[in-house]
Amino acid sequence: MENKCANCSMKSRYDKNPNSIISKIWKWHVRWCPGWKTYLKSLSENERKEEIKKYS
Repeated sequence: MENKCANCSMKSRYDKNPNSIISKIWKWHVRWCPGWKTYLKSLSENERKEEIKKYS
């Protein structure tokens, strides 16, 4: 089963405009979201590092 975080609409909005209000809410959300943590664990080490670098 694919994690919904990979195709999250808020994540794609962040990618388009990282300075928007929605993007800031999404960044706040991923700090505590158990789904995001599970998604990161499902990635390879290199992919995980890239995601953390991009979204932290």
